[in-house]
Amino acid sequence: MAAETNRPSENTTGDTVFALSSGHGRAGVAVVRVSGPAAGTVIDKMAAPRPRPRFAAFRRVRHPETGELIDHALVLWFAAPRSETGQDMAELQVHGGRAVIQAVLAAIGTVEGCRLAEPGEFARRAFENGKLDLTGIEGLADLIDAETAAQRRQALRQTEGALSGLYLGWRQRLLAATALMEAAIDFSDEADVASDAVGKARKEAEVLLTVIVRHLDDGHRGEVIREGFRVVLAGPPNVGKSSLLNALARRDVAIVSEEAGTTRDVIEVRLDLEGMPIIISDTAGIREAVGKVEQEGIRRTLGRARDADLVLWMVDASNLDAPAPAQLEVRAERMLVVVNKFDLLDSKIMQPLPEGAIAVSALTGFGLDRLTLRLAGFARARIGADADETPVLTQARHRQQLERCRAALASFLGSPMEEFELRAEDLRRAGQALGRITGAVGVEEVLGEIFGRFCIGK
Repeated sequence: MAAETNRPSENTTGDTVFALSSGHGRAGVAVVRVSGPAAGTVIDKMAAPRPRPRFAAFRRVRHPETGELIDHALVLWFAAPRSETGQDMAELQVHGGRAVIQAVLAAIGTVEGCRLAEPGEFARRAFENGKLDLTGIEGLADLIDAETAAQRRQALRQTEGALSGLYLGWRQRLLAATALMEAAIDFSDEADVASDAVGKARKEAEVLLTVIVRHLDDGHRGEVIREGFRVVLAGPPNVGKSSLLNALARRDVAIVSEEAGTTRDVIEVRLDLEGMPIIISDTAGIREAVGKVEQEGIRRTLGRARDADLVLWMVDASNLDAPAPAQLEVRAERMLVVVNKFDLLDSKIMQPLPEGAIAVSALTGFGLDRLTLRLAGFARARIGADADETPVLTQARHRQQLERCRAALASFLGSPMEEFELRAEDLRRAGQALGRITGAVGVEEVLGEIFGRFCIGK
């Protein structure tokens, strides 16, 4: 094993990047990563001797020029290509004080060929060296950003290749169909051979088009998990929308006042309700506006309500007959009536609640548990019961390329088959669209946007 630790790097070109990969600020442990041809040199100069590949070793970390002791650390060495980036990699697990981190980063920067990493540069090197495709990279970014269990599960499945395997399988079938059309071109003077090849290609395209159309027609389930299930609080002024938002968030995020028209702009809060990502928006009370500012607030309320996955129409328990205004334009299945201030009612004169409504008191907390369960239930129904098992679309970029693939397949199936060259080009365009999702074909225009989502140490 000793000989292996000092073998020449398999990655001999390019510069070496380093960065803090753990969170900023004081912590028990901080992780500094180094990737590139000089990664081994960093260990040799700062924390020798170099450990065996993939084994942790306790080392003194010293400045490479002065020899000053900086810290005691766990050091790991990953020789190319068996590393996350496919390059030689080193990892220093040092104490998480700011002075230690700054000293370690400054010391690595003095090693020839080393520079601070750009945002997402470690992930980009992993992509360029075939360790991850673009869907895996995007899943990794979503995993880092995940705030709820549902988001974590979806991102983890994508990182493990659920979408990649699906799209690569479809692309292989398209390549096979394209090869059949190429055969029809080559044997166009042999009618039986060409006809058989075209028939097989058409059958494959029909099956793929059906599968892709079904995949696209998913109600945007993956995007809802990734971005959040959107709930809008709407109702007349002073029914307690802001109080309910504060109660659900368990902190004061909105101003509460008896003065009508206090809420002028939309206030959003992201919540984890029963593992579901929920975005709740407090909006201006709907009434005849008394000024231009309030009028604009009501316009935004109506716009948010139209785009919401669910609208909570709030009414005062003393005025159960307050109807939702026609301009709200929300279908009944996307609306839940919430009766607030239930604690103020006299049980002896209590009116029956509207069908399907839920009673709460934002002041006392009465009914909030039931409301939370109802909201999580709406979100689960929107996402789908089989979301954990079936790979779903998670990015607008994927949907755009799949729409292009669908259009190309529709062109192939709806055009004269005897035009062999043109139909083969339809299939090539469909395959290229699928390849752009995973990065199998040129996607330079989207790389900066994808990797820019990452922090510097990832």
